[in-house]
Amino acid sequence: MQAWLRIGLGAIFEVSWVVGFKHAQNVGTWGLTVVAVGLSFYFLITASRYLPAGTVYAIFVGLGTLGTTVVGMTVFHEPFSWVKVGLIALLILGIGGLQTVTARRRS
Repeated sequence: MQAWLRIGLGAIFEVSWVVGFKHAQNVGTWGLTVVAVGLSFYFLITASRYLPAGTVYAIFVGLGTLGTTVVGMTVFHEPFSWVKVGLIALLILGIGGLQTVTARRRS
């Protein structure tokens, strides 16, 4: 369960640095963006110690895409689209499917 938590934390920091790349305007916000990049990859790498790297990366990128899209539509008022919502639902279904079929690697 700890590996899945790490993937989730990594994805949260991924959304942070993606937003940071677009909206950082000074040394402080760029500094936070760099920290978010480091933390997102730290959690990605440590999760891959317990789960297959392909699964970790797919879920990490999927959750990051989901989070970035949701933040864009809710916080930055990017256009809403039912197609986006449907594709996000499909993404969540795929992530859930990966979680259910992925066996844990023994340490």
